[in-house]
Amino acid sequence: MSSTFHVRGGRPLDGEITVRGAKNLVSKAMVASLLGEEPSVLRSVPDISDVRIVSDLLRIHGVKVDLDVEAGVLQMDPSNVEKAHVADIDAHAGSSRIPILFCGPLLHRLGEAIIPDLGGCRIGDRPINYHLDVLRNFGAVVDKREMGIHITAPDGLSGARIHLEYPSVGATEQVLLTAVRARGTTELTGAAVEPEIEDLIAVLQKMGAIISLQTDRTIIIEGVESLGGYEHTALPDRIEAGSWACAALVTGGSVTVRGAQQKPMSTFLNIFRKVGGGMDIREDGIRFYHPGTPLKAIALETDVHPGFMTDWQQPLVVALTQADGISILHETVYENRLGFTSALNNMGARIQVYRDCLGGSSCRFGRSNFNHSAVISGPTPLHGADITVPDLRGGFSYLIAALGAEGVSSIRGIGLIDRGYESFREKLTALGAEFWEDDA
Repeated sequence: MSSTFHVRGGRPLDGEITVRGAKNLVSKAMVASLLGEEPSVLRSVPDISDVRIVSDLLRIHGVKVDLDVEAGVLQMDPSNVEKAHVADIDAHAGSSRIPILFCGPLLHRLGEAIIPDLGGCRIGDRPINYHLDVLRNFGAVVDKREMGIHITAPDGLSGARIHLEYPSVGATEQVLLTAVRARGTTELTGAAVEPEIEDLIAVLQKMGAIISLQTDRTIIIEGVESLGGYEHTALPDRIEAGSWACAALVTGGSVTVRGAQQKPMSTFLNIFRKVGGGMDIREDGIRFYHPGTPLKAIALETDVHPGFMTDWQQPLVVALTQADGISILHETVYENRLGFTSALNNMGARIQVYRDCLGGSSCRFGRSNFNHSAVISGPTPLHGADITVPDLRGGFSYLIAALGAEGVSSIRGIGLIDRGYESFREKLTALGAEFWEDDA
């Protein structure tokens, strides 16, 4: 994106918005449609760039895709799946990592898959080797070529016993999307169990898959010969809901998030209340507001579900700059996720980052050189600044800081936010924010 986004901060956000399906589920449910031999219908689909990217990737693989943007209804017909050229995949994927999840379904449907070099947000080491190792466990043959990676399954795919040293969401999704049509039974231990994983399991079960989620992070998948389509309403985006909640705190406002649900956000809601935020939990959503009393400093550690989600961390850090006292944050999921704090310091925040594990137990980054802990001193008034968006979640956090800051902030790279926050400009308008956009 070549435009610069300007925000005049210092005014409370007030009003209501609606969140639709979770970015981290919708794109995976779209990929799952490849596994079926009948059309699928996905509802509550947000109008975000990731959905457009996956739609294009499905189309170049022969899937008929019809999206009603206003209604949020996506129809996918995989009757004529075909091989795509790596150049086309590369052109449509951009910086998205989603093509790696096409591999299992394409191996089942076509016997081969091709993926280009993968991008994604620069927040930590997210190598595709985990995915390739998973595919090899099922019997896939991986051939790294100059133009990308060529994967085949000359003898088909068979069930496997797989253990994840770390409960990676992406690797768990790869196993699910590959195992459901593999011969025999797959046992996955150390699996991720996020709500989006459970919702993907629900999608696959509707298609005819046999999947059991155990209480000890073990998932058992009994392979089936064929799958049908599905009709499914995606669970709401808990990350977006939490981001707007933090915006309400930072600006001293009140934001009602229609569609937000209590159960998948329970960990966030506890922390939000500990910080001093107010909330009204309703059947159709949650109202988040600043109660007018000082916010409280806390000690917080991110973790995989059911812990505090790493994607909630960045917007909450902005809120903690306005809390009374010293807050301690320990990031245990992505090693480079605290790089965004330097821009907040330029806006008046006082945040120090450390290599040590602070405020909690030692984590897998404890003996490394990654700055993965932070000490946030507050409250500190924020002022406008020139900012460049580093990644999706960090970018929206900068937007939150700009909304709470005195003066005007100019944000470059705002297009990254479109990847995961549907119609955020229209939502800002509905909440009374003052902003404008021009060419850089």
